[in-house]
Amino acid sequence: MKLLAITLALSSILVASSARADEPDPTSEPTPGTEPATVGDPIGDVAPGPAPTTPKTKPAARMMNPAPRTVRVRSSDDGESRLEKKEDVVAGGKHWRIKTSQGAVHVWVPEGYDRATAGTVIYVHGYWLDADGAWSQHELAKQFKRSKQNAMFIVPDAPQNNDDSVKWPALADLRKAVSRANLHLPDGPVIVIGHSGAFRTIMQWVDHKLVDQIILLDAMYSGESAFDEFIATGKRADDHKLIVVGAGTAQESTAFAKKYKFAVAREKLPDAVGGFSKRERGAKLLYVRSQYEHMQIVTGGRVIPMLLRVTPLKAL
Repeated sequence: MKLLAITLALSSILVASSARADEPDPTSEPTPGTEPATVGDPIGDVAPGPAPTTPKTKPAARMMNPAPRTVRVRSSDDGESRLEKKEDVVAGGKHWRIKTSQGAVHVWVPEGYDRATAGTVIYVHGYWLDADGAWSQHELAKQFKRSKQNAMFIVPDAPQNNDDSVKWPALADLRKAVSRANLHLPDGPVIVIGHSGAFRTIMQWVDHKLVDQIILLDAMYSGESAFDEFIATGKRADDHKLIVVGAGTAQESTAFAKKYKFAVAREKLPDAVGGFSKRERGAKLLYVRSQYEHMQIVTGGRVIPMLLRVTPLKAL
């Protein structure tokens, strides 16, 4: 009966979704200063404001298939010298911008950060902007702060279009770059969260021994076999969790989840983290059909903080 209920839930979500699994044209993104307003605290401590409105978007362009996951070109610098960084305070926490041969890497820790019990969150941006653009335009520090999680948050450069290469095909190189900037990574859980074209980077990391959980934000454009490995077929799959949020990728995301008896599906993101059931919070594979469109997922200020609470990270 449980299997039947999961199958029916997933089927209803698939029928309800008519969106194409396409990557938006860059002109459909909000320009700086016109992003949807933050919609209140998504954790439930403060009553949320009205849900973001859905802007009109121009026709989307189909994303090309990425290079095979086995193709890895390591970082091009010497891998040894100390990396330059600049420090300031953003959203009440310490922020560093590290200059690397693979582009900028932003690192942020919240006020009250305790390395002894902290984890790591690696956020990978989507197409049409770089790490600097995602950091500022999507106000990532404010979203990370709103999650109230004790973690070191890392935002590296990633591909900006189909012709752009993956900047960090080896997660070990990214971690080494942070260490070479004289920043000490914590030993707690490692959470990887990425939007849209971020799947091209994240699919390279599924076999890294330290990654505990992956959160895909409307990113199931391709790479299903890599995520199969992470959640089901890989040698460490029993220890992994995966959250898949679908909007434009709802059809692909639903099809992926339907393959697994242990998948749990829900039709909409809740207004606060308390809206997730105990079963949803503990699911090995949680699929959520988003009521927010592709860009609102990362600019609305609600989804990223809330989903970071459905992880093994410790609260501040």
